Amino acid sequence: MLKLIKKHWLLIISCFMAVVIGGLFAASQYLYYYAFEPQPRLITKYKSAKQKLVVKDQHWLDQTAQQNWYEKSAGQNLQLHAVYFPASQKSNKTIVVAHGYRENHRSMASYIRLFHRQGYNVLAPDDRGAVGSEGKYVGFGWSDRLDYLKWLHLLLNKQGSQQKIGLFGVSMGGATVMMLSGEHLPRQVKAICEDAGYSSIEAELTQELKAQFNLPAQPLITTADWAVKQHTGFSFNRASALTQLHHNHLPTFFIHGGSDNFVPTKMVYQNYHATAGPKQLWVVPHAAHAMSYYDHPKRYSQKVGHFFAEYLK
Repeated sequence: MLKLIKKHWLLIISCFMAVVIGGLFAASQYLYYYAFEPQPRLITKYKSAKQKLVVKDQHWLDQTAQQNWYEKSAGQNLQLHAVYFPASQKSNKTIVVAHGYRENHRSMASYIRLFHRQGYNVLAPDDRGAVGSEGKYVGFGWSDRLDYLKWLHLLLNKQGSQQKIGLFGVSMGGATVMMLSGEHLPRQVKAICEDAGYSSIEAELTQELKAQFNLPAQPLITTADWAVKQHTGFSFNRASALTQLHHNHLPTFFIHGGSDNFVPTKMVYQNYHATAGPKQLWVVPHAAHAMSYYDHPKRYSQKVGHFFAEYLK
């Protein structure tokens, strides 16, 4: 009788474990699909103040002289696309602009126009998985950092070794340039400005698990990492802006909205303290995620303009 009871409980426990493991597997695959696969239909609509300015600046973008550039991705041989906007007056100073999550270079029209007005050339890539480039997943800046390294070398090959380069990114683009900062960069890269970038992919996904689904980080973050590695070949647990910033000695300007609930404002302080080089910090009161420019375009342009003017002399 006792043996029968033990077998009965072992069967119940085995069934329970199978359900739990199956549920975790399904949830992990869903998290990969939800977060990493390109899905334009899930792009959040811009706030009205931002939408009006973006549409206006995209119209300017379409009327401005530009060149299509192409490069192969690091590792997977995907064809990537970028747009190069030469300055109105010949210049050897270029800002490389990194776009946000499930966006492409057109989403950065306002920033491209900002730097173009200030006399810079602008190189604006479309990340892997973005409209314009090949790829079946969003790299969250980690895969992209190595692609941007290739864009930097292409820029130098095309425009010459006398280039002075600044890196700029917003949201995922901010994380991209921070993750890039820890690589062996060409000496022509002089300064970095990031706006609303997260401290790591794991920290951002943990934030969204809580905000969107009211779920704790574990065990799903661990099992989701296995699923992501299966599909993409990289582990997002290693993908940290903080780790990369520890190797960064370039001047870096950190910007973040004081009311950012998507990439929590606390992350900018973590990023700021992690970097090893000269640094500046501007937390914009009451600004939501990636809204600092759109809430204060003149002040934003002045601050970012002064920063790059100081280091791209």
